[in-house]
Amino acid sequence: MTFLWMLEGIRTPFLDRFMQFVTYFGQELIIIAVICALYWCADKRFAYLLGFTYFTAGLCVQTLKITFRIPRPWILDPKFKAVESALPGATGYSFPSGHTQGATCLFFPLALRISQVWAKVLCVLAFLCIGFSRMYLGCHTPKDVMVSMTLSILISCVIWRYRDVLLEDRRYLRVIAAVLVCLSLAAAAYSLLLLKDGVIETRYAMDCCKAAGAGLGFAAGWYTERTKINFDPHTGSTQSKVIRLLAGLAAALLLKESFSLIFGSSILAKMSEYFILVLWVLVIYPYIFSRLLSRNKPL
Repeated sequence: MTFLWMLEGIRTPFLDRFMQFVTYFGQELIIIAVICALYWCADKRFAYLLGFTYFTAGLCVQTLKITFRIPRPWILDPKFKAVESALPGATGYSFPSGHTQGATCLFFPLALRISQVWAKVLCVLAFLCIGFSRMYLGCHTPKDVMVSMTLSILISCVIWRYRDVLLEDRRYLRVIAAVLVCLSLAAAAYSLLLLKDGVIETRYAMDCCKAAGAGLGFAAGWYTERTKINFDPHTGSTQSKVIRLLAGLAAALLLKESFSLIFGSSILAKMSEYFILVLWVLVIYPYIFSRLLSRNKPL
């Protein structure tokens, strides 16, 4: 808390707005939008690598949150005040940082992939700045940020090291999908067990179950797309790719909002929502697009 109090002493309205802008790049919406852009329009292989990294690290972070159950800084020290604009995005327990995990899982693999040194440096600075913004805004302690960053880097390195096995070798498709399914189900079962025993509240169990639903969707979508669809993101002109991306994102947002309205906001509903949203990204939308493209091909 000493470091957070020091940062609180240098806050200004301009820095508050700037850090709020920086922290936005660690949010779920940005990470998923980048994965969609790569997957639908540019580099499906790298999008899969980001997906493996992001969803695996997300399961680990959410499980750690409900295991250690460390409150937010303003609860640890009632005298401490976070930047008010950051409060709506600071849900769940404090340790580890979810925003830092998302940012690291996006920018660290980019740093590994890019060959230019200056670009690598920019990617590293990006997730470091996002992690710092979480502390400046008062949402996380240095421990929250450093553990999340370290865990995400380790997972990124392991997945990068075995990327050919994950993305090229078809012999292990079922095994890899089964492992991710088991991890997701275990995280969901663990959170529901803690909820049943009264250890955690519904909102905390829901965050973990949403990550589990996304993990299940990724496992099912990755296996189905690799074995049945084999979508090619390089089809179409640049203009058609932009339209494809915007239409897909708009449909995903519509699906998310309508799903909540129809099925409510129970834990099972939210878990199902994230499962279907990831399936939309990996299977349903590529399948629809591929079918429409095949119909429009000349005989």
